[in-house]
Amino acid sequence: MSDEAEEVRRVLDAIDALDEDGTPPEERAKRFGELLETSQLAIRQKRQRAMRQMHDDGMSYRDIAARLGISFGRVRQILAEDLSGPSK
Repeated sequence: MSDEAEEVRRVLDAIDALDEDGTPPEERAKRFGELLETSQLAIRQKRQRAMRQMHDDGMSYRDIAARLGISFGRVRQILAEDLSGPSK
């Protein structure tokens, strides 16, 4: 198993453990909602950062789209998103 696959397995195991700790369902639902929100934002930020690096390294939006298998418009949308975090 690769290092990346092993890391993913550890994260998934930790998530599974949160579901099996005897916590009431309402608390688990809240905890998973917060985890989902936080992890989605972090992943989106990392994807955007990687795509910005591709662009900074000289790739056009069309090149990035072709390399990632997504549309030109989606590349433009991702790179234009404000992912600075929730403004609570």
